[in-house]
Amino acid sequence: MDKKSRVAFSLLCISNPIFLVLDEPTNHLDVETIDALGKAINKFKGGVMLVSHDERLIRMVCKELWVCQDHNVFSLEGGIDEYKRIVEKEMEV
Repeated sequence: MDKKSRVAFSLLCISNPIFLVLDEPTNHLDVETIDALGKAINKFKGGVMLVSHDERLIRMVCKELWVCQDHNVFSLEGGIDEYKRIVEKEMEV
């Protein structure tokens, strides 16, 4: 991350943040803690960007699913079920 990006990100974070960025927050958590995290995220009044491979948490909290693939980012209608169908189809080849 270059200096301009760090400064911009810092400015966003210091003044009453209303947006959470969570990168694989369920690593090393047990099922009960994942459930508690999901409930807390759902109660949070701000925005959340979540990066996760944890299907349980994704199903609990995600309202939109965005996929990063082949240097592109796109919204996936149909959510996690559609993503699973795509992955299964790719594995058949």
